Amino acid sequence: MLIEHRTYTVPHGTLDTYLKRYETQALPILLRHLERLLGCFVTEVGTLNQVLHIWVYDSMADREARRARLDADPEWQAFKEVNRGSFVEQNVMLLRAASFSPRRV
Repeated sequence: MLIEHRTYTVPHGTLDTYLKRYETQALPILLRHLERLLGCFVTEVGTLNQVLHIWVYDSMADREARRARLDADPEWQAFKEVNRGSFVEQNVMLLRAASFSPRRV
């Protein structure tokens, strides 16, 4: 199992606009290709104006295949153009559960 933890920081005052655009335009495309969204969260304390997306894959090969199909989708390419300039910062972490982890998705 592989967890992809994506953190996007958006400019102050744009969080609601970004979330609406993501929910209505990006999410249907992403779910079609990536399928396993564990959750989408926004920060309440700490670094504000951040959105965290957590996706689950069976393996690195599974992730690479799904992301390749996503990147080949013309609808996704069109969304990326609309979404261009939305982030101040982006961070992506790939995580695997330790053998003793109580939560194994």
